[in-house]
Amino acid sequence: MMSGTVVDSSSPTAAVPGDISGQMLDVDEDEDFEVFSKDATFTDGSSLNASMQTSPGSMVNQYKFEEEDEQPDMKDIFVTVDNPESHVTAIETFITYRVLTKTTRSEFDSSEYEVRRRYQDFFWLKSKLEEAHPTLIVHPLPEKFVMKGMVERFNNDFIETRKRALHKFLNRIAEHPILSCSEDFKIFLTAQAWELASHKKQGPGFLSRMGDTVRAVAATVRGVKNRPEEFSAIQDYVEEFSQKMTSLDKITQRIIREKKEYLEELKECGPIYTLWSGSEEELVEPLKQMAGCLDRCCRETEEQVQQLSNSLLPILHEYVLCSETLKAVLRRRDNIQAEFEAKNEALATKKTDTEAESKVLSLAWDSLVGKDPEEVKQQKQQKLKGEIKEMKEEIDKLEDKLEFANNTLKGDWSRWQKSMRADLRAAFTCAAEKNVEHYEKCLAVWESFLLSQRTEANEGGEGDDS
Repeated sequence: MMSGTVVDSSSPTAAVPGDISGQMLDVDEDEDFEVFSKDATFTDGSSLNASMQTSPGSMVNQYKFEEEDEQPDMKDIFVTVDNPESHVTAIETFITYRVLTKTTRSEFDSSEYEVRRRYQDFFWLKSKLEEAHPTLIVHPLPEKFVMKGMVERFNNDFIETRKRALHKFLNRIAEHPILSCSEDFKIFLTAQAWELASHKKQGPGFLSRMGDTVRAVAATVRGVKNRPEEFSAIQDYVEEFSQKMTSLDKITQRIIREKKEYLEELKECGPIYTLWSGSEEELVEPLKQMAGCLDRCCRETEEQVQQLSNSLLPILHEYVLCSETLKAVLRRRDNIQAEFEAKNEALATKKTDTEAESKVLSLAWDSLVGKDPEEVKQQKQQKLKGEIKEMKEEIDKLEDKLEFANNTLKGDWSRWQKSMRADLRAAFTCAAEKNVEHYEKCLAVWESFLLSQRTEANEGGEGDDS
């Protein structure tokens, strides 16, 4: 069992160009990827001497975003995910997380709630929200397992990473003007375990879900003929965004892996200088100072790797998952349009074939039973008119459904872009600041070493003259 507090990092609302990464970068395929921000725990080292100065002209000391003076937060639901606990039963082992909720909304019976939830409960909530709002963008969940296999599923770093991701998932929903009002979300936050289990059983049955899946597959096969240009543009954007985020994710993982390898080698270097100082009487102090400089650079490099692993990489991986979510949302929108177009085609066919079909059937029936052809024709036409009326009513409903889907997606797309750009801008800015800080501290370490050596050389020179 482990516990920890979640830091909900908020970023200023910002706008950046739609093309966030320039031209695509070619990267080598690497299948040995772990879940984001995994394996990032290091021993904390003491900080450098406070007297070490950073460059006064550094951009870190001068740069400030105009968006820092943002509007006050208007949230009325605050959710914290923390305190993961391991549970072992006869058939499975799983982790539950404490979910604390504070709210001022009148529809809640209390202002504070505390429940425990496991990963599959979060997955159920996401599924229910997507089912109820197919063209709203529901924030992605972290992957179920690390890519290296289930053996590492209960590693402390993995649990901590998942906890932060689940915390963000719930708070994204809490910030959403529509999803936060969902009854399923309220039940997730407030119901005890047995109540939630009972509520889950009230969902659609297996045959109903299978029918929805069959219809979705059929719509996908048919495709859409007249997709609005704005949604084609969104689809193109998402494809390009997905490629770039995947590339950045891979490159960042590779950089972190290489920095870890460099750090291990750097840790071996300092002790060598210390041992060397024992056999060089005239170089004892310079060699010991070199060992000290390397030791301090090791601590700074550890902090740099930790920052990249805990801050930048999770954001990049999160938006890799977001791109897949966006693709699914666009597919669901297309399925609604495809169903609408198919129903319109069926109606047009029905109208075209009505007269000929009526004549053929009336004559065939007349030849068999000797009924009045005109009477049979009128009965058949009446039946066809009824079928056409029903089809028109279905088409009207599908048209309303399609219009609603389009409007909700357009509104949520703008909202998602604003949030995405703020998140990425804040992540990139933080990474830049931390990198500059890292190299300035390392530079100060080596500059202090050079200064000490020059001072000793000057003092030695004066001694020789005397």
